[in-house]
Amino acid sequence: MTLAIGMITIDSSDARPLAAWWAERLGAPIVEENEGWFLMIGSTPMLAIQQVEDPTPGKNRIHLDLIVDDLDAARDELVASGATVVGDRGDENFRWITLADPQGNQFCIAKHGAV
Repeated sequence: MTLAIGMITIDSSDARPLAAWWAERLGAPIVEENEGWFLMIGSTPMLAIQQVEDPTPGKNRIHLDLIVDDLDAARDELVASGATVVGDRGDENFRWITLADPQGNQFCIAKHGAV
C-alpha cells in the first residue's frame, strides 16, 4: 500500500475568516466553499478549513511546517497579519519559530533549505 497526502484539514469554530487568512498567507485562492463550513485552498498540498462545533482545545497534535526565505521577515509579516509567536526555537545550526494562527492553531516556520 502507498499513501499520499491528498489534503490537510484544520478544524475551526469560524471557517471563512480562517480560510481567508491562510489563503492570503499561502498566496493561493479559495477554490471551493461548501456553505461556509468547509473551504478548500488551492495550495500544494491542498489545505482545507472545516467548521466544527467544538474544536479540540489545547495544542494541536498535527501542525504545518512551512519554509521561508527570510525567517525573521516572515515572522514579522505573520505577526502583523494576526499570528502570534509561541516560541523561537533551535540553535545556530537549526532555528525555527512556532506561531499560532488567529484561531490558535500552531504552525512552524523554518528557513528554506533547513528542513
